[in-house]
Amino acid sequence: MATFWIYDYACSVRQEGTFLFCSRWSRVKFLYVVTRYVPFLLFVAHLTLNFVPDETSNMCQFVNNVCSAFSLISIVCSECFFILRTYVLWNQNKVVLVAMILTFAGVIVGSMVALFSSTATAPFETSSISGITGCYQSSGSAGLFVPFLLLFGLELMLISLTLTCAVRNWRTTHNRLYVVLLKHNVFYYACGLFFSAVNVLTSLLLDYAYSGMFQDFQFIIHAILATRMHLHLWHADRNRHCNDFDSISLSQFAPVPHTESC
Repeated sequence: MATFWIYDYACSVRQEGTFLFCSRWSRVKFLYVVTRYVPFLLFVAHLTLNFVPDETSNMCQFVNNVCSAFSLISIVCSECFFILRTYVLWNQNKVVLVAMILTFAGVIVGSMVALFSSTATAPFETSSISGITGCYQSSGSAGLFVPFLLLFGLELMLISLTLTCAVRNWRTTHNRLYVVLLKHNVFYYACGLFFSAVNVLTSLLLDYAYSGMFQDFQFIIHAILATRMHLHLWHADRNRHCNDFDSISLSQFAPVPHTESC
């Protein structure tokens, strides 16, 4: 996962540099920075968990809880991007926003309860593989499927809202940014539904040694997709300003781009 994340970062470093230096600071930009760089902290915590020798069971549990916290922050920030996108697609409809926020809050609370109650009783032991040190978690609670089931439900709700909006407005809207938003959202939710379903099934059917590797991988994929798509949207909005394309209301989502010197 670390190699995959670093490779993605290297591929997009030029576009990201333009965005970071040429856009004004806003809440969305801060959300981008958190979403983009929390996975780095997650990798550091996981490498510490897996390779630092002579850790006690209590220390292993503490580092594992830190990993769980970073994972939760990462997925929450990633989903916030697409809640905002769906809000924009619905022309900032307050009823839709309230429904999404209440559902999202329920997902967060339920995931926190399931995640930390499961990790609190997870046993740690010394790895039986020669030369491998660090904390080794041989088994996990079956309750770990709950956060992914809740996430599946949230993404099913968001993709339903997106598709409803697309059906209502597709023929009457010819704006390029609107098309970008729709394509990104549908692709993101399709990936999210797939990975959530995989994690629910593997958590229930496979041993933790096998199912655990898919869990944080989903969070990393979500973070990469959310930040990549936001970069693409920002650059598309930047080009729209340069070429006088028609606009949609992005004032609550896309940061006002750039200065001419950039």
